[in-house]
Amino acid sequence: MEEQLKKEGKYKYLEIGEGIPIIILHGLMGGLSNFDGVANYFPEKGYKIVIPELPIYTQNILKTNVKAFAKYVKDFITYKGYDRVILLGNSLGGHIGLYHTKMYPEKMLGLIITGSSGLYESAMGDSYPRRGDYEYIKKKAEDVFYDPAIATKEIIDEVYTMANDRIKLIKTLTIAKSAIRHNMAKDLAKMHVPTCIIWGKNDKVTPPDVAEEFHRLLPNSDLYWIDKCGHAAMMEHPDEFNEIMYAWLKKSNL
Repeated sequence: MEEQLKKEGKYKYLEIGEGIPIIILHGLMGGLSNFDGVANYFPEKGYKIVIPELPIYTQNILKTNVKAFAKYVKDFITYKGYDRVILLGNSLGGHIGLYHTKMYPEKMLGLIITGSSGLYESAMGDSYPRRGDYEYIKKKAEDVFYDPAIATKEIIDEVYTMANDRIKLIKTLTIAKSAIRHNMAKDLAKMHVPTCIIWGKNDKVTPPDVAEEFHRLLPNSDLYWIDKCGHAAMMEHPDEFNEIMYAWLKKSNL
């Protein structure tokens, strides 16, 4: 995917297909390739898939927070000239999507969240990567999935490298604190954008009761479960994830 990235001004992004834009927001440690399944499926269904590289580790430390990332997404939407969009976010990306929806509802057609932070912050809070401890990081990476084999050596190595980069580690801690500060519980009842919640039944990072709480608090939401699935449903069960999401888009006339 790296070689297909467009670079324009301060933006780097992947763009595939034509139609209603679905903008994908990746998580803290999630690469763009985590969404390969979505990127391959939806362009054939009449949607434009756009995956911006979020400036999680490149923005000034004062702009390393959920609110600033939500504004970055809004600026990107404006830059691209899109009227209204569908946002899809996993983990921290879901939280950014929720915050963007709160701040800029006029830009939103629909929102899809999976394994999202925003209510329950041990999503990052108890998993600050320990530098130099490869086995600890391997276990943490495997815990993200129901099937630990999905945490390939490549994924583990990437997290390990990040954990041993002092600047990235500081920014990870800054984001984790920001996620706690930007808890969405009081905001959700006022957010009426159609929202699809897709959750792994075996998510250890943001457990199933988090999904139920999102569903209870968001007035215009639908909740779908994927069995034998952890924190990154779109990676672990891409076909089932795509089918649920596509059926929901059709049901919602999006």
